[in-house]
Amino acid sequence: MEPNDGKAEPSNGAAELSPEKPATVWARRLIIAAFWLVVVCLGLPHWIWTTSIQRSDLPLESMNAWAEGKACQLHYPLHVGLTAPDLAPEHATSLASDLETLLNGQQNFRFHKFHIQTEHNSDGTLKPKQVLNVILNTVSAPKTPQATLQSWGPILNAEHQVGRPEDLKQTATFLANQISNIFEDESAAIWHLLKDTAYANGVRPLTLSPEKSSALDRRMTRAFKYAPAYHLTFSMFTPGAAPSAWDIDQALGEYISPLLRPLSSISDFTIDTQVQLFASFSPSIAGPAFNAEKNHWTLHYGDLTGFVNAAEWPLSPSIGEGPTINFVLYVPSPDKRPLLIDENDGSSWIIPQWGGVQIHNAPSTQPNNLTLDDLRPDMLIFADQLAGLLGVPPSPSSLSLRMSSLKRERATALILSASSTLGALSRLTLKLTSIAIPDSVAKSVDETLHRLDQACTNLREGQFQLALENARIAETEVEKAFFEPSMVGQVYFPEEHKVAVYVPLLGPMAVPLIMSGIKELKKLRERKQKAA
Repeated sequence: MEPNDGKAEPSNGAAELSPEKPATVWARRLIIAAFWLVVVCLGLPHWIWTTSIQRSDLPLESMNAWAEGKACQLHYPLHVGLTAPDLAPEHATSLASDLETLLNGQQNFRFHKFHIQTEHNSDGTLKPKQVLNVILNTVSAPKTPQATLQSWGPILNAEHQVGRPEDLKQTATFLANQISNIFEDESAAIWHLLKDTAYANGVRPLTLSPEKSSALDRRMTRAFKYAPAYHLTFSMFTPGAAPSAWDIDQALGEYISPLLRPLSSISDFTIDTQVQLFASFSPSIAGPAFNAEKNHWTLHYGDLTGFVNAAEWPLSPSIGEGPTINFVLYVPSPDKRPLLIDENDGSSWIIPQWGGVQIHNAPSTQPNNLTLDDLRPDMLIFADQLAGLLGVPPSPSSLSLRMSSLKRERATALILSASSTLGALSRLTLKLTSIAIPDSVAKSVDETLHRLDQACTNLREGQFQLALENARIAETEVEKAFFEPSMVGQVYFPEEHKVAVYVPLLGPMAVPLIMSGIKELKKLRERKQKAA
């Protein structure tokens, strides 16, 4: 044993760790790699699959083309038949050619083009695609030219003397003025629909008078939006116990059904009726006031909007498949008759996009039942109100021609609505990249584009009924696509919400894996440096 010289050996302050065995290092690396392998190969794909948003491809170029009015140039060919049995065939052909040139040269038609077709030995019925038939009498015609439009049929009976072939020019001018007057209001209405849209680009503006523009605004504002079906409700309200019955079924068959029959080609209609006794006025209005100067009871114009007591009167807006159009017949009590509007002494008014109201000022003795004769003036008012609420043009005098014009106007409005919604859907999908676009939306958009193409083709070919049907389907499909529930549910789900949801779940698991991986990489680099 060597003696201790009293000197202490130097110490590092800590015992050195023995080097790790290679098997231990490889085991640790395999464990870390296994965790990362599970995360990368299983966890990450599963997370991406469960959180990914399905976005079907949409034909954005076609959608924007319709929204910008580039996919279709709206065009309305009007085929008019000309029957002149007293003229020689060559003179009738010359008259038709002159008439077509004059009509298409007029300045008040922007989207219409007339086609005049001569007919021989015609019975007045329309041929396919024809919208009007002109029957010209030149033999027994008076000196003063005359023209009469049938009230129910699309037939114009004209009388004009043609003594020499040179008189055909005057006849053509006369007929051109008559036909122009028939379709002038329709041309103004369609221009009013299109003037603020891309479909009017490149078209020379049509100048309308302030009165005409105001009348078109009122007509389109109070009319219901087009629907494939409407429900009509006719209600009688009275503040007392009488009248308790009315011959409404006969009245509807006499005055309303003749109007609904031609309208059935545009929309379907269902009807119900009801009687409400002891119906009080709405508390929001002051009620009738007696006007001693006029010797009748009056309602102020400001009280008309609150006349209907929606809280107590059983008027449901959701009866039937489509919108409900309400018609209210109010029978005042005997001590408050006659009841009229103070400003104009009228007894009826229209509530835009809701219905119409008519005050029935019966005789002083209150009948228990309103007969068909009693209801005749009221039903005529209701028929006019129904036409206004459905957007039926007020002219021309022929109901058939007014229905034909309504088809073209409705088809135009539906094409505009569907095109606008396509543009909105395109902008929505580009702006909000986080919303889902399911396959059902893509199918609806494809169907919409197909139907719009068909509607445009139908319009250009003069098949206005088919154009209306295709435009109606297109508008329905695009509305279904735009309001798809799976899309609407994610519109207001920003990315910050996703971070707030996933960080608390993935953070505690990700930090140890990342730190262990970084630490192992550092050790690997140190070993390589020592070996070098």
